Amino acid sequence: MRTTINLPDALGEAAKAKAAAEGRTFTSLVEEGLRAVLGKTDEDAAPKPLPTFGDRTTRFLVDPADREAFAAALDADGLR
Repeated sequence: MRTTINLPDALGEAAKAKAAAEGRTFTSLVEEGLRAVLGKTDEDAAPKPLPTFGDRTTRFLVDPADREAFAAALDADGLR
């Protein structure tokens, strides 16, 4: 979700400085703060769906049980 929030200048600057000092984004800092206020953790967040490839109505493009074929498919797509 993309949204706009209005913060006092000093609070926004302090948050940006803290995020930079911790090597993280301003968004992740705000997200952590909202989770703390709402009493939710990362585990409470809905999991992100895994990407899918190929046509799910037919057979697997690669048999996941065939380690060599699976590795070859990853290599061919530059995923490994």
